[in-house]
Amino acid sequence: MGFFSKLFKKKPKNEKYELGLHKSRESFDNLKKLLEESPKIDEDLYEALEDLFIQADIGVETVIYFVNEIRKEVDLKNITQPMDLSELIVDKMFELYLKGEFVDTTLKYDENELNVYLFVGVNGVGKTTSIGKLAKQFKNQGKKVMLVAGDTFRAGAIDQLIEWGKRSDTYVYYKEAMSDPSSVIFDALKIAQDEKYDIVLCDTAGRLQNKANLMNELAKMKRVIERVLPTGLKETLLVIDATTGQNGMNQAAVFNEITEVTGIVLTKLDGTAKGGIVLAIRHLYGLPIKYVGLGEKIDDLISFDIEEYIYGLFKGFF
Repeated sequence: MGFFSKLFKKKPKNEKYELGLHKSRESFDNLKKLLEESPKIDEDLYEALEDLFIQADIGVETVIYFVNEIRKEVDLKNITQPMDLSELIVDKMFELYLKGEFVDTTLKYDENELNVYLFVGVNGVGKTTSIGKLAKQFKNQGKKVMLVAGDTFRAGAIDQLIEWGKRSDTYVYYKEAMSDPSSVIFDALKIAQDEKYDIVLCDTAGRLQNKANLMNELAKMKRVIERVLPTGLKETLLVIDATTGQNGMNQAAVFNEITEVTGIVLTKLDGTAKGGIVLAIRHLYGLPIKYVGLGEKIDDLISFDIEEYIYGLFKGFF
């Protein structure tokens, strides 16, 4: 048994992961059935594994790599029984995500200065909701938090952020719709400096129709933040809706190209059977998952934990 499998078996249960991953777990329940019913490890089994992992939205490129790694290990260790692949698959999932590194899922934060977090992503993925939920968490930790309505192209986005400010009891800085987003952020940061805020969470527009405009706009926002606070921008977080599957992967590719994304917030993971997107994002882009949405309540956005995630997928497997 591998080191990761031992660690996995000892890991205490986290109810949110268990409940939130119930749809994704269905794919892995099928995995158990497949291994139990397969008479031997052969090409048919490998192809069936590929199909199953693709259905779980691990992504074709990542699946091919992943199954090839399993093949190598089977040959190296002369594994012959299909059920013996279960622990190997868990080990390889850990390895695929960790890449031999310590993956820090906590947000970078400096006690001695104003900390700015920029949220990017297409419209409708849950950026504003994620900002509101994080604001509540920071407020509960005793931080002084400001929300900034940097998506000025939709009046609805500003209204939504104001509503989340009420729910999280945090101050929202905004201007009228169609204001220059960078000027909104500039003015907000000046207030945040003067009034000794700890954290500023900035919403942004998510229009992919014109990539050049979006690139220029985000680049300008970052320049403004760095001019006001040379070391203030701690993270640029890409918000992806897990239910969009491979479309979410395409968004990751675009935003990773146009801005320096430092981490992923993966929303609506509880609403999809495609939880494998976690592994695909990490494998293809090297980006850590910082938070996952496992429900609609204000406290259902939680720090990502690879052990709890894999435990949630394989609950009842061993």
